Amino acid sequence: MRPGRRFDLRATAMFFGLAAVGLCVVGWALRMAFDVAERRPAWAVVLVLGLVLAGIVHRSGRSGLSARRLARRTTGALQEATATAMEVLEEERAPVVPAAPAPGAEEAVTVVVVDHRELSPDEFEQAIAELCVRDGCADVEVVGGAGDLGADVTAIAPDGRRVVIQCKRYGDDNKVGSQELQRFGGTCFTVHEADVAVLVTTSDFTEPATDYAAQCGILCVNEERLREWSEGLAPAPWAGVPFAEEEAAPPPGRAVR
Repeated sequence: MRPGRRFDLRATAMFFGLAAVGLCVVGWALRMAFDVAERRPAWAVVLVLGLVLAGIVHRSGRSGLSARRLARRTTGALQEATATAMEVLEEERAPVVPAAPAPGAEEAVTVVVVDHRELSPDEFEQAIAELCVRDGCADVEVVGGAGDLGADVTAIAPDGRRVVIQCKRYGDDNKVGSQELQRFGGTCFTVHEADVAVLVTTSDFTEPATDYAAQCGILCVNEERLREWSEGLAPAPWAGVPFAEEEAAPPPGRAVR
């Protein structure tokens, strides 16, 4: 001790007590760091701050800081660490509330990208029916199977017209021919009373088939148009058929009601 300097027992005891706390924090941090970091990321912050406190204690001992100043710094650091840990825990526990849509905003249409060529024939018909439901059709029904007479999916469009769809899940090398269009054209209007007849395929159509479809008023949806319709890049096939034109000039073979 220096001559003339009084021995402060209280300050000395506080200093060594804080030093002991710092050493305990360091040991506890080294032992529990990995486990706590995996289970509780918030408490990992407390561990890091504990290590920082230990460094402050060591540095303060070298710089000759008084025990009182060291106590103030340590207390402030512990308060900050506690506040930070509590904030992180509150963020983890806070429930995630979805943002409310803006007033007047339209509900977004859910678009699911599907590779229709990978589906079975029954799954393909079901996928087309789901597209009809997505685009606002009512009374959507999958009627494909034996004795369906060419109608695989029927629905009522948003404007009230009856839509009859035939589905052809073909490979790229198998195009829909004119004979298949003729069979569908012979039943879609007279038997199923379609206002809009659509033939959807995962391949394409031959030129005679498209010519016949144009004469009969059948809408042809090939693989490219189907992909655009499915991904929301193009409107539903029946959306491009004006109601007035169809009623004014019924296609050949269709009975006028």
